[in-house]
Amino acid sequence: MVTRSKSSTFPSDPETQQGAGEATSSFESSETAQALNLANHFLIAMPSMLDPVFGGTVVYLCEHNANGALGVIINKPTDMTMEVLFDRIDLKLEIAPHLPPVDKYPVMFGGPVQVERGFVLHTPGAEFSSMMRVSEEIALTTSKDVLEAVAAGDGPRRMLVSLGCAGWSAGQLEQEIVRNGWLTVPADPEIVFDMPIEERFAAAMKLLGIDPMMLTGQAGHA
Repeated sequence: MVTRSKSSTFPSDPETQQGAGEATSSFESSETAQALNLANHFLIAMPSMLDPVFGGTVVYLCEHNANGALGVIINKPTDMTMEVLFDRIDLKLEIAPHLPPVDKYPVMFGGPVQVERGFVLHTPGAEFSSMMRVSEEIALTTSKDVLEAVAAGDGPRRMLVSLGCAGWSAGQLEQEIVRNGWLTVPADPEIVFDMPIEERFAAAMKLLGIDPMMLTGQAGHA
């Protein structure tokens, strides 16, 4: 089960979630939507997903329940580095020999919802004021204190920083999956944190035993 601590003002959790496309009708049975929980899963865009935002993406789902879903795209870098981001929020990165240098890490485009806010996927450890533990290996924090810890050299050892997130209203993601918009597979932290960005889509596909070159828009869904 996903647990969430108290929220913080920077950045706040999204109060209104927007989906990958226009809202669709709910499942005929609300029980079906409630039974499907894809938190800690990857959504992998099918070739039929021609949306310019979500085409070719892998989304890590942080929360999924009868009210909707929230995730972060993990393979769309922006042209902003962590060094630039920290400068913009008036934080100075300290040198921490025991941690990998993060100043040149790219900031990711996490999705079209609340693009001015930061969403940080990281390994659990210290508690932050707005942290949601998704699994034993991945948490989501949306408060500035996680970046303050990174700046001080005391942040999570593995992390992915993004601007914006992806959100779906109740039943919307289920409808997109039924319409072959997405493949789903349990997430692998190695792909989230360690895999080169350009290899993440193919690596996520391979978790399903699928060669991306062999996949077509009519191949169906997992």
